[in-house]
Amino acid sequence: MKVLVACEYSATVREAFKAKGHYAMSCDLLPTEIPGEHYEGDVRDILHDGWDLMIAHPPCTHLAVSGARWFKDKREEQKEALAFVQELLDAPIPRIALENPISIISSKIRKPDQIIQPWMFGHGETKATCLWLKNLPDLVPTNIVDGREARVHKMAPSPDRWKERSRTFTGVAQAMAEQWG
Repeated sequence: MKVLVACEYSATVREAFKAKGHYAMSCDLLPTEIPGEHYEGDVRDILHDGWDLMIAHPPCTHLAVSGARWFKDKREEQKEALAFVQELLDAPIPRIALENPISIISSKIRKPDQIIQPWMFGHGETKATCLWLKNLPDLVPTNIVDGREARVHKMAPSPDRWKERSRTFTGVAQAMAEQWG
């Protein structure tokens, strides 16, 4: 299968699909952290390249309700972010999963098909992640573990905080590759 992992610099999801024998390419404006198939640029440049599956991680900066107190000051940025999300959801790709935290996508575009947590996939943490799915089944939990640590939410301020908070947990990436590959 030909898999596009949109808006991913970490290569976590790309590598999970690659490990299952698929051709997988990540794409981000940032360089990849793990050498491999990666398009450094705008994902819209390659949306029409015959992909079988896209896992998309659009930036949540202007969408996540955790930043609701700033919404009044970023209406134009939200409009652009929502248009980008809609463009990803409408891409000519047969199977699509778009992930984002609890966000205005739910009220402005549509409700998510599923909300998952890292503790459902082997990581004892909380980080509600919404999935908007096209021609894909819900992810089935693979390793429910104890612990409901909010480590991601409580990260101390730092220049790379946004990057660390946006990482996909490996257990979630592996479940995607196993169940959607």
